[in-house]
Amino acid sequence: MIFLRKSKLAAPVFILFLLVLFSAIWIPRLRYASQAGRLTEKILFSADFRSQPVNDEMMSLVKEWDSPGEAAGLFWLESDFLREKTSLSIENLTERRERWAVRPGWSTYLSACRAVWDDVVYFPVASASNRPDVSVTFEDSWLFGRSYGGERGHEGTDIMATVNERGMYPVISMTDGIVESKGWLELGGYRLGIRAPQGAYFYYAHLDSYADIEEGDQVKAGELLGYMGDTGYSKVEGTTGNFPVHLHLGIYLTLNGEEISVNPYAVLKMVEDRRVEYSFTNTAAEL
Repeated sequence: MIFLRKSKLAAPVFILFLLVLFSAIWIPRLRYASQAGRLTEKILFSADFRSQPVNDEMMSLVKEWDSPGEAAGLFWLESDFLREKTSLSIENLTERRERWAVRPGWSTYLSACRAVWDDVVYFPVASASNRPDVSVTFEDSWLFGRSYGGERGHEGTDIMATVNERGMYPVISMTDGIVESKGWLELGGYRLGIRAPQGAYFYYAHLDSYADIEEGDQVKAGELLGYMGDTGYSKVEGTTGNFPVHLHLGIYLTLNGEEISVNPYAVLKMVEDRRVEYSFTNTAAEL
């Protein structure tokens, strides 16, 4: 009788053991297989990647790691672009990187992430040391509606002046790079485009005036580019006054011969405290 009771218990216990063993071995593997499918050849053209989402946990990781772009890219893969909670940390980031590095498409994906993040050194508007009233604000305005020239989405971030005076705020280069474009654009007014070392194109628009800088010049991060203004929204060069004084910052990548814009907001948050300082002497700003 005792033997029969033991036999009746043995089968369920053994099945339970197998289920626990299966869960321990295969559920992590299934989860990894599901995650691995996120890295596809289309990921860099996706709305997820172009929007460059960020939260406090990711920003903390990005600021601590020696390659901000790598940390950002890994965080997006691990969290499915912030849709899932992730356990990614400084302690296990190397291990996770090695796991993703064997996946097809990793090198191209990593290069794009680094191009957006790793060359950035400074916030693009200098900080007034002796005028606390002269500051700037910015928000995530990615793809907000714009109507001039037809309905379209806003492909950048606007850095707004608290003092609405053109020619007051020095605009500085966020990166090293080469000046690829300078001059008037209908939408951008007086603008500069700088190609950073890892390939991203940083676009500074609505300038009031330029520093002594020309196309083909090499610039260093922190170098003066010009002054914030309100130029643009006109075919007539020099038009001002169609909107408040601000700097429009855009970041662009060229992938497979196609140029795409990515949201600069997260990168700006990374360097919002890294600012070149300047002071006002009479009415002139001196870096």
